Amino acid sequence: MFFAVQELEHHKIHFDTAYQPGEIPFVEGKIWQRGPLEVRGSAELLNNTLGEIRVRGHLKVQMEAECDRCLETAAFPLDAPFDLFYRPADTAPVHEETRIDAGESEIAFYEGLGLELADVIREFVLLELPMQTVCSEACKGICAVCGQNLNKGDCHCEQKPVDDRWAALRNLK
Repeated sequence: MFFAVQELEHHKIHFDTAYQPGEIPFVEGKIWQRGPLEVRGSAELLNNTLGEIRVRGHLKVQMEAECDRCLETAAFPLDAPFDLFYRPADTAPVHEETRIDAGESEIAFYEGLGLELADVIREFVLLELPMQTVCSEACKGICAVCGQNLNKGDCHCEQKPVDDRWAALRNLK
């Protein structure tokens, strides 16, 4: 769904749609959509802003990613409201240092004659995912020696000291 600035000048656009897995490209092989991504809300052109678009609504989706510790699949349900602001790219400062306040740090930019809803949703989902994707807080990870998933059972590898070159310094008082 495309939000054209020309159409937004006349009226607010309401949307209620679902994206099937694969319709919105996320990080290939790292993050994937498990079911339909349901999104509803509205887009409007803000008065006296020279083209600033406000997109707000609510989305619900089940995302999955590889666990950073054990490499198993980790699920991340997202059920969240969003309220996003976009300005035309030609209003962005170019090649100069500019001080921005806290409110302006939440504004993104769009190019051309409008804004694509799929791009808005993709950006929001990626920002809502945790920085470290783990299947659970208690995840033990994998053995550095044999690669055994320690959540499924203990391995019997001998843990050797990593670097013995500094062992003589331990005896100094």
